[in-house]
Amino acid sequence: MIAIARFQVPMSESASFRAEIELARDVLAQAAGYLSGTVGQNLDEPTLWVLSTEWENVGSYRRALSSTRAKLEAIPVLARAIDEPGAYE
Repeated sequence: MIAIARFQVPMSESASFRAEIELARDVLAQAAGYLSGTVGQNLDEPTLWVLSTEWENVGSYRRALSSTRAKLEAIPVLARAIDEPGAYE
């Protein structure tokens, strides 16, 4: 499954946001079932960002989000995501 989270971030916060979202990706990458992940900044609208991760299955993704480390380090960043469906088969 693929999980996509998009973010609207002011240009003044770009550098700090990149560090935060890359840390969130790295935390998720340590979970069982994680296959790959990418952080990107939109080329046409540089205030738009994306975190795209690929997982063995939806259960792996949900378990990763419920880990203590994810709750402390990844969820606060992911909570800033644009409110839209982000899980794809």
